[in-house]
Amino acid sequence: MDTIETIRYAGKASRAQTDAPSRRGFIGRLVLVLRSVAKQVDRMLERRRGRLALLEMTDDQLKDIGISRCDAYREGVRAFWE
Repeated sequence: MDTIETIRYAGKASRAQTDAPSRRGFIGRLVLVLRSVAKQVDRMLERRRGRLALLEMTDDQLKDIGISRCDAYREGVRAFWE
């Protein structure tokens, strides 16, 4: 009788183990997607901050980095996702 109970118990355990990795796999993929989205949003916001900084620069500062006021304005008014 102990052998039969062991086989039944092992069968139940293996089913429980197969369910768990698929859930962990889904959660792991979800975490990766959310991290990727967060990184993308962070890059877009950083790009926007840089563009706004161009708008605040003086003509002498823009000349030092080789950008005209027109180019700085054109870049500064672009949307953050572009």
